[in-house]
Amino acid sequence: MSLIEILQDLVAKVPEVLQPVIVAAAGAIPFVEGEGGVAIGIIGGIHPVVAAVAAAVGNFLCVAALVLLSSGARNAVVTRHRAKAAARAGAADGGETVLMTAPAEEGSRSATRKAKFQRAYERYGVPGVSLLGPLLLPTHFTATMLAASGVGKTRILIWQAIAIIAWTTLTALIISGVLGAVG
Repeated sequence: MSLIEILQDLVAKVPEVLQPVIVAAAGAIPFVEGEGGVAIGIIGGIHPVVAAVAAAVGNFLCVAALVLLSSGARNAVVTRHRAKAAARAGAADGGETVLMTAPAEEGSRSATRKAKFQRAYERYGVPGVSLLGPLLLPTHFTATMLAASGVGKTRILIWQAIAIIAWTTLTALIISGVLGAVG
């Protein structure tokens, strides 16, 4: 039984008041996200609007937490690096310090994802990466990479919210239409 089937089964078994909570939790899972969460909810018998709102909220809350954590981590690393550089500059005897980072192994999954993200970011910017991101990578990864690259939290969260709402709504409309035509 796949994760999707387990979640659909769970939605069908819990009391009606808890069903949106399950859909929101599904929306928070990478690769399931708002689109998968709304599908789980609608197929599980929840009203499409309730399923869409729950899935989008679950997806956005998880993405927001990741953006805030990633941004905080980046700020801590940058601040620490600047403090060390300032300390070295004050105590240095004129030698230059170079920060060395371990590159991702060429051909590895993380290197492939980074390369995909970098190409999309250079071509489309934050709005394009956010809106088209679900076609390439989960919003969780896209948002985290944007935060790690220094893009402002507010800008990321606004565009991620727009993308999550748009994709979740589109999915809800498609599934509702398909289910309405069949039933």
